[in-house]
Amino acid sequence: MSVRPLPSSTPAAQGVDATRVLAFLDALDAAPDIEPHSLMILRHGHLVASGWWAPYTPERLHLLYSLSKSFTSTAAGFAVAEGLIRLDDPVISYFPEFEADITDPRSRAMLVRHVAAMASGHEEETYERARALDRDELVRGFLLLPPERDPGTVFAYNQPATYTLGAIVQRVTGQSLTDYLRPRLLDPVGAGDVAWLRGRAGRELGFSGLHATTDVVARLGQLYLNGGVWDGERLLAPEWVAEATREHIPTGAGVPEEDRQDWDQGYGFQFWQSRHGYRGDGAYGQFCLVLPEHDAVIAITAATGDMQALLDLAWEHLLPAFTDGPLPDGQDADATLRERLTRLALPPAPGKPAPPERAEEWSAAEFTPAGGVCAAQRTLGSVAVASGADGWTVTLTEDGNRLELSLGDGGWSVAEAPLPTAVSGGWTDPDTLTLDVAFLETPHHLLLTCSLPDHTFTARWATEPLHGAPLRSLRAPRPSG
Repeated sequence: MSVRPLPSSTPAAQGVDATRVLAFLDALDAAPDIEPHSLMILRHGHLVASGWWAPYTPERLHLLYSLSKSFTSTAAGFAVAEGLIRLDDPVISYFPEFEADITDPRSRAMLVRHVAAMASGHEEETYERARALDRDELVRGFLLLPPERDPGTVFAYNQPATYTLGAIVQRVTGQSLTDYLRPRLLDPVGAGDVAWLRGRAGRELGFSGLHATTDVVARLGQLYLNGGVWDGERLLAPEWVAEATREHIPTGAGVPEEDRQDWDQGYGFQFWQSRHGYRGDGAYGQFCLVLPEHDAVIAITAATGDMQALLDLAWEHLLPAFTDGPLPDGQDADATLRERLTRLALPPAPGKPAPPERAEEWSAAEFTPAGGVCAAQRTLGSVAVASGADGWTVTLTEDGNRLELSLGDGGWSVAEAPLPTAVSGGWTDPDTLTLDVAFLETPHHLLLTCSLPDHTFTARWATEPLHGAPLRSLRAPRPSG
């Protein structure tokens, strides 16, 4: 699907100090626990800076994890405006087939607005407990789990709450979230393709699983910043924008005001309040930062276990970049930033592209998990190394499925089949082969080491997939048929 480019401008023309953006890039480079994948900055409705760290690219879909929730919220906003959902309806009213099963008065009192605001009355995450009660129908399992408190009185980040909101939208519309959003959101803002993982009941997950480009994230943020208007056309009701992005339920209970971080500022309808503005966010650093006080949107994808550190760098370096007017002397800094953004790249793992010694022993060598267990990927049973006319390949076998990886010449070797990957690394000594395997439509890397003396391998995740899926599923879902 073709994508209409966002309006673009120079940073200086829109009052953005490019030297501050460059300092942010420097800080990311210096942060050992943050791996940036992409950055887009919009100011006054114009794209002023964008870059992707190779091997990631602008057109690549990226797993957004819980940033998906903000898209589910948007779908609910459309359904409310169309009279298909009412926020003060009991959740159970949308699932009459469960009516006889759900007897707890708090579960029966739970309203649509409560699941939208993570205020179901449960005191903690319910996903595993709800799934244990009904593995095939998460809504039923969730409603069968009595809340400890009255709905609307306590915050708990709770995947089944969002799943239930998404299930309601899909039930009343008769469409998937993606299909429902396409003519209402995605096409009108000029967004490209997206793809959403489905659960056992066949529904799109809602709480996670959306794969989209950074551009789509930026457009969602700009729509909310505009109060629901795009190119002069009203798409989303202003009442929903206001409700979704204000605090409905406090977070960070018991945290002193002076110690509060970005997750302690309150929660809206599937949007977090921030120390600055509000945001959608997803595990490992997928962010849509909306800054009304600066008329700016920042979209980021990344891989980090320290999301607060990434936000801290944004607040430290990017907030001061937004000035009150154009910067007439900013052309040189703009040019420096523009050039820097064209050469962003993740450093490849070290290693030689061929074994320095004993090539015959390495060719056709097979490796089993060290200690009989692969800690990172329990189903990864073997690794095979081979040489051929096109160079060296490494084949991972998982539950009988093979993933063949081609080694490059010292950089990142990108392949689209059988799933999008980039591989770097090689032989660090005659006995050791070390690879970094990036699954390009996710935030995840598998770090693999093969030892020739004992023919074993070890594997660990740089960031561990949260959906517990096999390697072959670490990609955006493709249309069936």
